[in-house]
Amino acid sequence: MGVASLGSGSRGNGTLVSIGGAVFLVDCGFNLKQTEQRLSRLQLSPGDLTAILVSHEHSDHIAGVTALSHRYSIPVYASYGTQKNGPKDFTCHAFDGDVPFEVAGVTVNPVVVPHDAREPTQFVLQHEATKIGVLSDLGSVTQHVINQFTGCDYLLLEANHDRGMLQRGSYPAALKRRVGGDHGHLSNTQAVELLTRIAHTNLHVVIGHISEQNNDAGLVADLFAGLRPQLGSLSIANQHEGQMWVGEQPMTRQISFDKVM
Repeated sequence: MGVASLGSGSRGNGTLVSIGGAVFLVDCGFNLKQTEQRLSRLQLSPGDLTAILVSHEHSDHIAGVTALSHRYSIPVYASYGTQKNGPKDFTCHAFDGDVPFEVAGVTVNPVVVPHDAREPTQFVLQHEATKIGVLSDLGSVTQHVINQFTGCDYLLLEANHDRGMLQRGSYPAALKRRVGGDHGHLSNTQAVELLTRIAHTNLHVVIGHISEQNNDAGLVADLFAGLRPQLGSLSIANQHEGQMWVGEQPMTRQISFDKVM
């Protein structure tokens, strides 16, 4: 079991979750060639993926899903709202938010979150006693979110922006209000407050979706440093390199790109 990141930020997102013998890709905002290369860096091929889970229809999360799923016949799961608002050629197995379903023996819980999309969800995946969460793209922390993500063994958590940097930055006023609003993205402070609520010494955390314009990885590291003693581990995913496996790397099927029709 474990998590890894293909890359995390406003120019593309993709989180890998290995659990119960299955490998899930949560979101894919990269083109097909980039996705293949980023998977290879993590010693995986697209043929190793059990399914793709899509959190919402924003391009940095969904842009690469159709090409990847069609090329390698990978099933896709997304909410009904995402299905309706996705790209023109987007197809998926649609689900209702907050209604768990099973894929390859793993329970997938699509947790409804406050974000400015049609029917956005984030995900908690569970197999037997193992629980892994992916939590990005939400503007505020609800009690429902806290309840659903408590008890995770691994967690990718958004810390999108520093409020001061956002306000001083070059974004138009409307975009600043969107990003910093209740249906935008978590600030560093909000992410620290959330993690304080759910931290435990067996929780391994990857901080992601860090804005390249409105945040700084060094600042994020400093802000979260006080929580390190309460966690199993803490690492940071970035846009270019993502994050290598935290936890156990999954077994691969060793399927090369040119062998998949």
